[in-house]
Amino acid sequence: HSSWSNKCSTDCTGAAWGRRAVRAKGDNGAMPLYRDSGVVLRTHKLGEADRIITVLTRGRGKIRTVAKGVRRTKSKFGARLEPGMHVDLQCYEGRNLDTVTQVDILAPYGDAISKDYSAYTACAAMLETADRLCEDSERVLAHFNLLAGALAALAQNEIPAYLVLDAYLVRAVATAGWTPSFRD
Repeated sequence: HSSWSNKCSTDCTGAAWGRRAVRAKGDNGAMPLYRDSGVVLRTHKLGEADRIITVLTRGRGKIRTVAKGVRRTKSKFGARLEPGMHVDLQCYEGRNLDTVTQVDILAPYGDAISKDYSAYTACAAMLETADRLCEDSERVLAHFNLLAGALAALAQNEIPAYLVLDAYLVRAVATAGWTPSFRD
């Protein structure tokens, strides 16, 4: 009993019938939820029905979240968490990984990009570049805006995909801190 009472914080409240309900300091019983918009960079299988989703978000940078049950056929947001999707996420913070609780599509680029093979390969290269360049970047908002704009340009299909990819790569590398030089 003494080891349990040492773990109890001073913020304990009384409960019915003389029992004491233990509450951690600063904990109001609510889960730490947050909401942010982001672009799905990649997915990894986790167990039988779950996926780990890597997302480049506007406010939190690159995060890794768990989407529970998205590989099941009756998943409520499985198709919304595919690479290249621009989504609005609601997550709650976990010890190691955050967990997705709600997803809304902000811009459905998937159909337009997947119809054109060159746009699809350019999209894959841009997502991989963003994943590699945004490890511990302080300029994540610039990367996010650049990637979201490039995906929108690919989906509109007004500019050739190779030009969108080239422009994205030059700007992404410059945003990460490496300015390319075209002279000797």
